[in-house]
Amino acid sequence: MSQPEISPTELTAKLAELTREFPFDVELSLTPLIKFWEREGHDPQSLRGKLFETLRTALMEAPELAGPIHDVSALAKHQDLLGVLMDVVFPPAFWQQEYAAALVPFQLKSFYSTPLFARELMGTDGKLSGRLNIDWPTLGRFRLLNAYSLVLRRVWDIDFPIDYPLIFTVEDRTTSLDRHFKILFDGQFTDIEPTGATLPVLSAEIRERLAARTMGLDALIALIPRGSFKFSGFTVFRAVDVTDQEVLSSLKRDLIDKESIMSSERFTALQTKLRTLFRRPDLVLGLGAIEGDRVLSLNYGARFDHSCLFADSVHQKVSEFAGSIYMRASLERKPLFIEDLTVYPERTAVEEALLRDGVRNIVVAPLHYQEQTIGSLSLSSPNVADLTALQAPKVGEVLPLFSMAVKRSLDELDSRIQGFIKEQCTAIHPVVEWRFRKAVFDGLEGQESGPIKPPNQMPPIVFRDVYPFYAIADIRGSSTQRSWSIQADLLTQLGLARDVVRAAHGVRPLPILDHLTHRIDQHAADLEMSLRSGDEVTVIGFLRTAVESLFEHLRIFGPTVRDRIEAYRRAVDPQIGTVYHRRRQFDESVTLITETISAYLDLEEQAAQTMCPHYFEKQKTDGVDYTIYAGASLLESGAFDPLYLKNLRLSQLMIACGVTLRTERLKERLPVPLEVTNLILVQHAPLAIRFRFDEKRFDVDGAYNVRYEIIKKRIDKAVIRGTGERLTQPAKIAIVHSHASEAAEWRDYIEYLQRRGYLVPDVEEVELEELPGAQGLRALRVAVDLTASASATADLAIGAASSSTG
Repeated sequence: MSQPEISPTELTAKLAELTREFPFDVELSLTPLIKFWEREGHDPQSLRGKLFETLRTALMEAPELAGPIHDVSALAKHQDLLGVLMDVVFPPAFWQQEYAAALVPFQLKSFYSTPLFARELMGTDGKLSGRLNIDWPTLGRFRLLNAYSLVLRRVWDIDFPIDYPLIFTVEDRTTSLDRHFKILFDGQFTDIEPTGATLPVLSAEIRERLAARTMGLDALIALIPRGSFKFSGFTVFRAVDVTDQEVLSSLKRDLIDKESIMSSERFTALQTKLRTLFRRPDLVLGLGAIEGDRVLSLNYGARFDHSCLFADSVHQKVSEFAGSIYMRASLERKPLFIEDLTVYPERTAVEEALLRDGVRNIVVAPLHYQEQTIGSLSLSSPNVADLTALQAPKVGEVLPLFSMAVKRSLDELDSRIQGFIKEQCTAIHPVVEWRFRKAVFDGLEGQESGPIKPPNQMPPIVFRDVYPFYAIADIRGSSTQRSWSIQADLLTQLGLARDVVRAAHGVRPLPILDHLTHRIDQHAADLEMSLRSGDEVTVIGFLRTAVESLFEHLRIFGPTVRDRIEAYRRAVDPQIGTVYHRRRQFDESVTLITETISAYLDLEEQAAQTMCPHYFEKQKTDGVDYTIYAGASLLESGAFDPLYLKNLRLSQLMIACGVTLRTERLKERLPVPLEVTNLILVQHAPLAIRFRFDEKRFDVDGAYNVRYEIIKKRIDKAVIRGTGERLTQPAKIAIVHSHASEAAEWRDYIEYLQRRGYLVPDVEEVELEELPGAQGLRALRVAVDLTASASATADLAIGAASSSTG
């Protein structure tokens, strides 16, 4: 927040009021200055002594200068004498460099000044013509504290300094721009005389507090009574130009605020301050932020209706700036000064557009964040050579400030876009995130005004001509194994229930207990035949309502029954309320297998992404399957070579070998022995994929491409034509294809891995039974050499990397 200011008119009126309220008598006098001359000219034989004798004679002819001066106008007829007297205070040699004046004590009214002060800072009435950077109460306190500080130093020899950054702002009469001056007051030529018979006595404690500056203004007023001193003489006023420091400080304060480049008013204020800093009233500020392949251009004439850097900026492609001064500055990583754009020899359409807008002189400087170019700052002018390389240091001072502001605005923009994407699409793979960001931008660009378009208005996300990869590592017979484990646990629980009821019947042979035993046996007999859908719910419901509900009563039948009940409860898992032994073993086995495969795939995926960025999606169920899409349209750069397709295909086969070897060596750690099969689905023809916003996932696009998706969902159930044998077998890799050319390429990969000892020599080529919606499929099937060494398995852990470099 900027400091309040006091205008010249207010200043004159308020100073008069403050003067009336000032607690001490004040009189203008030249006596302290004359005494100074007497001390300096005490030797009548010296040149100074002779000069003072001349001055003494002149002073005797102007007796009104020797005592209190009540009317400043009386000095007018003695200007020559006054000028000589003041030469020791304001040496003429510095008149054109120093802003200085002699003031009536504690009043901002001058009676003598340097020509530069009179010309730049003083009005015709002898009063300051600018604005102060403080409010009235602060100005009053500052004035009083200065008076008390001078009294303490002169009367009691106590140093009580007052340091307040009093800034005086005036309008430059040439440029009409603000100039800022720090004001310094010097009381050397002010005498202080007590007006009472006795001075206040300051105790040691008070002196310590004053020395430590722990006493405030109210305490000083109470300590030194009103009217106890008189100030006689004049105050030396000096003004130091601090425009650059003030503007830079103000820019820092402004640019910390995130709204600084968001609104027309704030942006124009920044431009005005830069005009002041460079002393150029026609300067125009321009900012550009780089977002992906776009440049978001801001200037002082832009319309700002949103609190978002993007919403009201002019959007251009980075490519549109190729060869321009903006690109040159970015490549050279330093400010570029063009003194006259009309003679710039390498003008592009960008420079021609600037000339049409009246720009003749321009400075373009890149904005950086952590060595990355994030935008540019431009300062332009219709005047030739308004800004030259001589201003490079000042440009360098403001660049970090604007870099910070643009980076914060880009971060805010990125946060908004990420919010849109997450709300619409959940997590997005990093490789294709650029396309979703572009979709959000495209949606925003279509708006002329009003609120930013909600994310459900995002345009379609389609990638064309991408190459699909699919593979699955499936646990063989997992559904059957799960049914067996559920069946075994239910039979165990029914057996424990039967033991409880039979023990109770043995103690008290109630017919109803025998009937309950019969019902338990009937459920067990049905389960031993098969486990049908709904049997688990039926059996558990029966046990809870018909058997477990009797336990509290059956406990009174004696210790044998109680023991059977406790055995039942110990066997039942307290979390799920059923026997969970065989199923736990099965679930632990499945988890161990899928976690091992998943971790291995993640390792391989990291290596593969470094060689060729691609879309990757993985799912875990009773096994792990993954989908890859690769192609130029997925990449923002569009840089893609068919070599990477072959690398990914070979990597797929190597990964399948690695999965087989790892899961084979995992068997001895499995509570339930399970087998893993591997299948790769080959399609060399590219297809299109579309993001389904309702399902928040990618799917194939177009009727022709649907066939591939159908095959993916059904291929794990494929059987070899005429045999009924499942295509997928443990320790073997099945490679499903449609065309002979695909088979030929994959045979080449197989032979390579056979030579390296990962696959056995024999390869089967089989035809598959028709699947609904998929006919004419064939497959290659090859066994993995399970005798491969542990070091070979480790090699396959970085198979993708090794294949690319081999």
